[in-house]
Amino acid sequence: MPFVRIDALRVDSDRLDALGRAAHDALVETIGFPPDDLFQVLTSHDGTSSTLRYDNFLGVHRDDGIVYVAITMRSGRTPAQKQALYRRIAELAHEYAGTEPRNVFVTLTENESIDWSFGDGVAQYVASSDAAGAPL
Repeated sequence: MPFVRIDALRVDSDRLDALGRAAHDALVETIGFPPDDLFQVLTSHDGTSSTLRYDNFLGVHRDDGIVYVAITMRSGRTPAQKQALYRRIAELAHEYAGTEPRNVFVTLTENESIDWSFGDGVAQYVASSDAAGAPL
């Protein structure tokens, strides 16, 4: 179960939706998440009351097209899977939303089964012996 937060600067709802689809499709393609495993928070910052900060760290020349993609999911993926995920998000963000790949900043945070509750105050992955096995 990935939880995805996407923050972008001055984008309309269609572009924000396209960025969400790009992240979701990349997670389905590269990690193997089920297509209906969709939990996202998508935010457009207006540049005045809320904004995004960035620089040219590591020689990547970003601009106001910056998109931050923060993904939280259970641990267990290989470095190769993670690299494929980052690459695919950048490709699909460009294809779906016109975002330059250099402006796609992705961070991945991993946690364990006990760190999730899908509702009702229950840690569903731990409460069910079947769900506590393989990471999704």
